[in-house]
Amino acid sequence: TQVEESAINLWNWAVTRHVDSVVNDVQRAKLRFVACRLVCLCAGSDPPEGTILRQILMSMKTAKGWMDIGKADLADGFLEIAMSSIETLYARLLKGSDGEADTHVHKADVEKNLFKVLSYQAESAVAQGDFQKAVMCVQRCKDMLMKLPKETCYLSILCYNFGVETYERKSYEQSSFWLSQSYDIGKMDVKYSVGKEMQAKVLRLLATAYFEWDCNLYLDKALKAISLANQENLHPAGCFLKIKILLKSGASDEDIDSAVAEFLHREMSLDFCLNTAKLLLEHGRESLGFDFLKSLAERFESSPDLGKITLLLIEFLLQNKRELLAKQKVEEIILGHYTGKQLLPEALNRLHIILWDRAAKHYEAKSYSEALHWYNYSVSFYTPGQIDQNLAKLQRNMSSCYLHLKQIDKAKEAVKEAERCDPTSIFTKFSVYKIAVMERDTDKAVEAVIEMGKLAEKPSQCEDKLRVDENTGSNLLSLAAQIALENEQEVVAIKALEYLSEHVQDCRQLFAALKCLVRLTLSKVMAENEEKSVTCVLNNPFSAAHKRLAESFTEEKFTGDMRILDAHWFRKVAWNLAVQFRGYPEKMRDFFLLSFKLSQFCPSDKAVLMAQKTCLLMAAAVDLEMGRQEVAPSKQTELFTQALQHLQACKEIWKVLKLTGDFAKDPTDTLLLLYEFEARSKLSDPTLHNLMESVWEQPQMEVKTLEIIASLAMESPARYPVLCKKALKSALNLHRKQTVIDAVKFSKCLHSLINLSLPTGLTDLDASVLQEAWDYFEDALSVVSNTDAYPEVEILWLMTRAWNTGIFQYTVGKYKEAEQWCGLGMRFLSHLGSLKKSYE
Repeated sequence: TQVEESAINLWNWAVTRHVDSVVNDVQRAKLRFVACRLVCLCAGSDPPEGTILRQILMSMKTAKGWMDIGKADLADGFLEIAMSSIETLYARLLKGSDGEADTHVHKADVEKNLFKVLSYQAESAVAQGDFQKAVMCVQRCKDMLMKLPKETCYLSILCYNFGVETYERKSYEQSSFWLSQSYDIGKMDVKYSVGKEMQAKVLRLLATAYFEWDCNLYLDKALKAISLANQENLHPAGCFLKIKILLKSGASDEDIDSAVAEFLHREMSLDFCLNTAKLLLEHGRESLGFDFLKSLAERFESSPDLGKITLLLIEFLLQNKRELLAKQKVEEIILGHYTGKQLLPEALNRLHIILWDRAAKHYEAKSYSEALHWYNYSVSFYTPGQIDQNLAKLQRNMSSCYLHLKQIDKAKEAVKEAERCDPTSIFTKFSVYKIAVMERDTDKAVEAVIEMGKLAEKPSQCEDKLRVDENTGSNLLSLAAQIALENEQEVVAIKALEYLSEHVQDCRQLFAALKCLVRLTLSKVMAENEEKSVTCVLNNPFSAAHKRLAESFTEEKFTGDMRILDAHWFRKVAWNLAVQFRGYPEKMRDFFLLSFKLSQFCPSDKAVLMAQKTCLLMAAAVDLEMGRQEVAPSKQTELFTQALQHLQACKEIWKVLKLTGDFAKDPTDTLLLLYEFEARSKLSDPTLHNLMESVWEQPQMEVKTLEIIASLAMESPARYPVLCKKALKSALNLHRKQTVIDAVKFSKCLHSLINLSLPTGLTDLDASVLQEAWDYFEDALSVVSNTDAYPEVEILWLMTRAWNTGIFQYTVGKYKEAEQWCGLGMRFLSHLGSLKKSYE
């Protein structure tokens, strides 16, 4: 009892809260479900009549709740409970077990509940697609209408709803069945009928179902249904459908005219009549259509909507290529416009659309004079001095026609009028631009492009109510560049491409514009011999390319392959420019670095790695060269530091590259060493000695490399005599190890080493210094004695240097050392050739 009471309270709470909109339909269905189940579980095996009635009511409402939220399958169980309870109650009434006085009243109530449960079961069956069950349930309901005549209207409407539902599913056979049932049930009891309007509505949908199911097969049924509908209640939709069915069936003009006559004497709206006329014309019944339109013109002569009839006629004439007649009708409207018979604003707008559409078709067919004719019709409806954005667009369109006809003055007048009406439109500026290009007025064309570029930045502020998409500015700038190129105006094209590259969003369009801009700029610069300005003018397109390549693209059209191809194109162009500008070191370096940066968006294959390595090596070489020429110490330091940075990056790439193959003959290692040595030595880098320690340990060091190191070690601002001497000694050792000594190279190396070891003009020299120098002279004498290839001028230099060293020793009283050095000098005398007598 307590559970049952709680369940009933829950039920009542759900009802009141739903009224207050506290719970929604789904929540109410769930609450009813719980409450109903609890009540049924508490009922027991032999519940009293009141409990049974409560079960019936709650089960029906719970089932209906599930159906209303589209869960008919959950309703079936409760409908079965309701049906079982009804049967139990009915059996009790027949036995008269309750001893009630008015049994007939009770039986009537039970029959009403049974009718309702059967109708709900039918509704559930239709929702679940169980046609046979639904038919059975409805048939039982029909059988009960004799006892329950008031339910006739309800059952008729229920069948109509089934017809609508199955029609929407395109189940035309089932739909026609239910609609026929609805109509038949509606006729069963005139007193409780749904009324003529509803019956007509049912028949119209039945006719439509037959028509859409198979017009040829069910034509007669469709016509019979719609005729009955129109007899029940003449409605515009019924008249229209009948004409439509007759047209589809290929009926004669007389039959169709008869169908039209059915509603001519009735009050029908103009829009309905126009739709009927349009239907007739579209199905090739021109004579009927025109006659009908004439009758409409007479009928609605005083209506402000009269213009709609003429507009329909004009549209039809144009569709059927009867342009001359259409023009006459338009001219009649124009005449009426100035004689007090103006079209309503809506109709006038529609006419403008028709006129512009016809003009556009002629424009596309390149019939520019004819297009102007139709545009002029449109202009006729505007008053002089009127400011209207549509008029501005109209004038721009006319300007385009005049340009194609080479009527420049008229085109300028049209654009001037467009500027008056809509001066801030990007389309107006584009029209100004086109005329300037045709007149070869470069300054005005560039000015127009600049204005277009500014307007492209803020389209929402400059476009008229004929809204354009966000790419309009970019598309117009792209077209502007194309027009300039077609007219051989490169300066203008470059300006248009510059603005385009700033505003375009589409990546494919952007890179196409940038490539074109680079080519045009290069062509212009080379033609005008302005190589010095090339970096400045090309900086923007290359920067834009690098920026967009660095972004993560989300555009489906811009694939990874396309991105790589564009990166390759720009890096190769930058490389070629670097090579081309070898006479301008700074520009050459910048383009090599640019090529390197762009190559980072390419796959790191061997070719790309080689290119990256070369770019960085060349950039470092240029920085070193500019550093040698630089006078300012701060700038010099900056250049050498930059060179080191490039070299560090290059070394990393070189490590990876060496893993891809054999580079035994590649000079990169040597160049990296020499460039790094020069940069660090001229920066007085404390890590220089550490760098050279690893160099001295290398077994395959070349003589030339050592000699360059020696030279760089003493090249200002560097001064590293110890490193220089060590390099020269190593080089001399390598010369000695050769099977046949190259006397010329040996002499040069020895010359440098002696100069470094034996400073000129110093007299107070340490004995160890003299001894070291003596050994070098002995080495030279040894080689001189064994070859005739030793340069005579070097022998002379050795002899003179040894002799002078002796003289310096003599002047400070070191006679023994003086004798030794002078004697050493005389030992070289015998090896002189033609010069021997002069010095002997």
